[in-house]
Amino acid sequence: GYAQPRIVDICREAGVAKGLFYWYFDTKEAVFRDLIHDLRHRLRRAQAEAMDPAADPLVRIRQGAEASVRFMAAHAQAFALVTVENVDRQFVEDVRRGTSVHADDTERLVRAAIEAGLVRPEDPRLLAYAVLTTVGWFSHFRHTGRLDVDADELATFVGRQVVCSIAASESIARDALEGPAVTAS
Repeated sequence: GYAQPRIVDICREAGVAKGLFYWYFDTKEAVFRDLIHDLRHRLRRAQAEAMDPAADPLVRIRQGAEASVRFMAAHAQAFALVTVENVDRQFVEDVRRGTSVHADDTERLVRAAIEAGLVRPEDPRLLAYAVLTTVGWFSHFRHTGRLDVDADELATFVGRQVVCSIAASESIARDALEGPAVTAS
């Protein structure tokens, strides 16, 4: 967790001198904020790498959702730490900023998919949050042991769930599900 370790404990665990810690960080809070920022940055990079730029926006939404589930499974402890520590409200704005960026990225894809007639014409922000909620909660349920499902199997399920919930029609959903698959990273 965040609260218990002291800076000396962090340095010992990382195998670095306390002076080196202070070279990069002023406080333990700064380390945690950096963790939040780094985690979101790496998640966005994994999503971007998974999305085929030549694919239609609905396929890219599915690919991004699948990549997110896989990334969150591979980094479950870090996401759990961010979620648990968010309870003390100290880092709420840091977490919200990351979520807002993710929602903005997803909303852009949703808007493009609506314009292309691939997604039903509803509020793009609400649809973006529907995608984020599906990814986040299923990942959370897997990490907390409520779902005993392989990460790749869950990623495929979540991608299918996202597409089927926002696609303009069943045939469009079927086409998006048959589009380029996301490979595990």
